[in-house]
Amino acid sequence: MALTQVDQGLLGTNAQYTGFKNRIINGAMVIDQRNAGASITIADSSFAVDRFIYVASQASKFTAGQNLNSITAPAGFTNYLGFQTLSSVSIGAGDYFVVSQKIEGFNSADLNWGTANAQTVTLSFRVYSSLTGTFGGSLRNSAANYSYPFSYSIPVANTWTTISITIAGPTSGTWIAATNGVGVSVNFSLGVGSTYNGTAGAWASANNLSATGATSVVGTGSATFYITGVQLEKGSTATSFDYRPYGTELQLCQRYFQTWGGTTGNEYAPWSGLGYNSTTAEGCFTFICPMRSAPSLTQVGNWVFNDVASDNAAGTLGIGTTGLQTTQMRSSGATGITQYRPYTLRASSTASRIQLSAEL
Repeated sequence: MALTQVDQGLLGTNAQYTGFKNRIINGAMVIDQRNAGASITIADSSFAVDRFIYVASQASKFTAGQNLNSITAPAGFTNYLGFQTLSSVSIGAGDYFVVSQKIEGFNSADLNWGTANAQTVTLSFRVYSSLTGTFGGSLRNSAANYSYPFSYSIPVANTWTTISITIAGPTSGTWIAATNGVGVSVNFSLGVGSTYNGTAGAWASANNLSATGATSVVGTGSATFYITGVQLEKGSTATSFDYRPYGTELQLCQRYFQTWGGTTGNEYAPWSGLGYNSTTAEGCFTFICPMRSAPSLTQVGNWVFNDVASDNAAGTLGIGTTGLQTTQMRSSGATGITQYRPYTLRASSTASRIQLSAEL
């Protein structure tokens, strides 16, 4: 009896099977927990959408955001990540302006890179720019000493172009195994100096972020660069984009970043605890899903401890002993706290947020 498409997919022979073929998370740019679609003047080591980090050697050179400038997304997509230069920059040898995704070792170890059994991968994406020419990027190991610069062409300005790049897996270099560290970084250049450029199409023992001769987006004032549909998959052929349910994509992102607040101004956090003394309450904060590692906390705005009868300013929130599913969270500088009284934790305004980051 002939195999069905599903049967063939389970055997790994059907290009349409999409179990978890895409190693990129949020490749369709649908999740934006930090900015909720707002554009920002993006800073070094910041995220314009989930999982895509921007790194730069100079500050305040791009506006960035989900669906920046409201252009029409390519067919089959509703979102994209956009960048626009604030002013032109003359690129020095050591300069770099790059958007990257770091893939966790647990999600890349089966590629067997650095061994004789290294697997070929294909990187595909949709890209649109006000500029034309040859653009660049790279794949790089966690130690940033082994990389594969690649180049691609945008022949027509302000038009979505589909790119597919097949890369033979490296049999050399140091690549981490199935751990929660960086397995491989996928980098897209917005402008990179000669120190971090290399010859396209070959693995090298170097920290290359882009290909020699690539167009510098940041070198032109008001230039734009948009990208979506980013997919890195095993094999030598680019297949259809691996659409996952929104809830699934959100939870994949929440392994690395979680946020509470910013909605009604009356939102409760998943925390319950007791008064410790007049200025401190402490208790257990439960994550939405297990995180990659013990997270760091960023508090935005004010929160209050509520005991049904009244709200009490929570002061500065911090975390103590932390696992991957829960953390001890306590305050300093709270007011009106009664020792041993139970409290819940509530946002005091729509500007109030608690953010936990376990990003790579």
